[in-house]
Amino acid sequence: MALTELWLVRHGESIANSAASRAELEGLDRIPIDIRDADVPLSAIGEEQADALGTWMGNHDDPIDMFWVSPYLRARQTLAMALAGSGSASTATVDERLRDRELGVLDLLTTHGVARYQPAEAERRRHLGKFYHRPPGGESWADVALRLRSFLHDALNTPGSTGLIVAHDAVVMLFLYLLLPMEESELLEFAAANTVLNASVTHIVRSDEGWRLAQFSEVGHLQREGAPVTVHPGGPDVEPE
Repeated sequence: MALTELWLVRHGESIANSAASRAELEGLDRIPIDIRDADVPLSAIGEEQADALGTWMGNHDDPIDMFWVSPYLRARQTLAMALAGSGSASTATVDERLRDRELGVLDLLTTHGVARYQPAEAERRRHLGKFYHRPPGGESWADVALRLRSFLHDALNTPGSTGLIVAHDAVVMLFLYLLLPMEESELLEFAAANTVLNASVTHIVRSDEGWRLAQFSEVGHLQREGAPVTVHPGGPDVEPE
């Protein structure tokens, strides 16, 4: 049986999420963190959020057949803690195609830092738009969508009807772009108006008419367990003036 339901979960708050938000508020050029992106762990708040996610999973009405997770530490920690908290003996498939978007030369730069150190990239971003702008050494949203198409080709034909993916905010957005589906302009408008919250759950369901969005960035499980709801838009990007 092919998948008919997908639960898309963003990892809990990481120490880089909070550091990036502080750096932006303080007008710094760089995010003060000395860990490669793949190794960034959850913050204490992120661990609370992962525990709350586990309670939600343990109380979930229908069993989830398949679990996939980004190889990045913050995502793996989120799912491991949630599975442990739910009492599930399920195992997850780690898939590198679910990793976060790579920012290349923009990595660890704030909006101020990009304007100061990479003004040419800021101009290229304004010309190309967020979807197609690929920073040197990094990826555009279109690049991420290509690897997610490959993932979906495999995942949608696995046994079982329900699956849960723990990954990153851009990955969640691009799954919606691919499955609903959306045009570039629709995706960018939706992303500008909506944030994928830490440890939030987005639910998409497939019928004969195709996929539909049932829930987006739901955090009721965090609120019920008293875990903080955190708003971190994700990796710094160059926004149009």
